[in-house]
Amino acid sequence: MLRNKKIILGVCGGIAVYKAIELLRLLSKAGADVHVIMTRAAQEFVTPLTFQTLSGNPVHTELFNLIAEREIGHISLADRADLCIIAPATANCIGKIAAGIADDMLTTTVMATKAPVLFAPAMNVNMYTNPIYQENEDKLRRFGCRFVAPVSGSLACGWEGKGKLAPPEAIFEAAVSALSPRDLIGRKIMITAGPTREEIDPVRFISNYSSGKMGYALARAAQLRGAEVLLISGPTALPKPDGVRVVNVTSAVEMQNEVMTRLDGCDVIIKAAAVADYRPKMRSSTKIKKKADSTTIELVKNPDILAELGAINTGIKRRPFLVGFAAETDALVENASKKLKEKNLDMIVANDVSQVDSGFNVDTNRALLFFRDGSSSDCGLMSKDQLAGTILDYIITHLP
Repeated sequence: MLRNKKIILGVCGGIAVYKAIELLRLLSKAGADVHVIMTRAAQEFVTPLTFQTLSGNPVHTELFNLIAEREIGHISLADRADLCIIAPATANCIGKIAAGIADDMLTTTVMATKAPVLFAPAMNVNMYTNPIYQENEDKLRRFGCRFVAPVSGSLACGWEGKGKLAPPEAIFEAAVSALSPRDLIGRKIMITAGPTREEIDPVRFISNYSSGKMGYALARAAQLRGAEVLLISGPTALPKPDGVRVVNVTSAVEMQNEVMTRLDGCDVIIKAAAVADYRPKMRSSTKIKKKADSTTIELVKNPDILAELGAINTGIKRRPFLVGFAAETDALVENASKKLKEKNLDMIVANDVSQVDSGFNVDTNRALLFFRDGSSSDCGLMSKDQLAGTILDYIITHLP
C-alpha cells in the first residue's frame, strides 16, 4: 500500500525523536519515498544527516532556501505528498496548526497540503491532558486529521502517565490505514488461518507447518479496507491484527464449530487455514509411554469444513462468497481446479508449498487464482501482504 507513495515525515523536538528514525526505516522498507522535515528543536536531538542517510532524500529544515531550491519547497512538497505524518508531534506544533499559524517549514507545508495528515503526539502527561491541548486535537480531528494516541509509561521528564510516543509499528499501521481504500465498509468477512492440532495425548499432536501468515495478512488487509473481520485462528505465534476480532481454536472440530455457528451475515468467507485431514480416533488421557519398537495410531477423517460451506444452499439469507486455498506440491493447476469444482467454491488461491519462496513460514508467496467462471490469474512472486490486497481486489469485483 505504501510502495512509491510520497510521504512527508515531520519531526518535532522531543526525546522521542529517536523513534522517528525507526518509523522512517519502516516506511522506507515498505517502498515509500519519504521526505523529512525537521523543526529547529528536533535538530537539537538528532542531526538531519541521520534522516537524510536513511531516506535517501535531502532533509528540509528552512522555510526558504533560495540557493538550493528551484521551486518553493513547502509548496512543492505539499503538492506532491500522498500522506503527511508528524511524529513526534509536540503540543506546540499541534497548537500552531490548529490555530492556522504557519511560521516554519513544517507548519507551512501542513497548511498547504491536501494530503491526509496523521499526528503522533508525544509530550508531558499534564500537557496532554490540558484542556487547551485537547481542544486543539479535537479541532484538528473535526477537520479530518488523524491521530495515533500516545501510550502510558515513564516519561523523560520524570512523570508517569499518558504521553509517550506510540510505537513506530503502530504509527506505521496508521499510515497504511490512511492510504488504504475503504471499499469494504459494511462488509463482514470471516477468515480462518493457521494450522490445527489433533492431540494424540497430553504432550503430542498431529499438525502441519502452516504459520498463519497468509490468513493474518488477509485479516489485516480487510480490516484496513473497512471490513468487519472475524479471524478464526489455529495455534500461531503471530500478534493479533489491530481491530480484528480473533477466535482461537486448536482442533479441526473446534474450527468447524466456530465457523458454522458464526457464518450468518458473512459476505465473504476465506478459508486460509491448513486444517488437518485426520485426527487420532482415540486420545489418550495420559502420556503414551515408549514401549515397542513401533506403534500404530488409528486415524479418522476430520470434517471437511470447506466442502460443508460449499454445500450451503439454505439457512442463511445469502450464500457468502467462498474462497479456498490449495497448498500443493505437484499438479498445482489440476488439483486446484478440481478442488474449486468439487467444493463448490467461488475462488481458490493455489500455491506450490514446495517452493522455498512460497511455502510455509515465509513472507512471500507465488499464487495462481482460479474463479468459478473459468478465468484465472497468475500473481507471481509477491509479499503475503501484497497478495492479500490482490485477493481482496478480485473478491470486491465479484461481490453483489
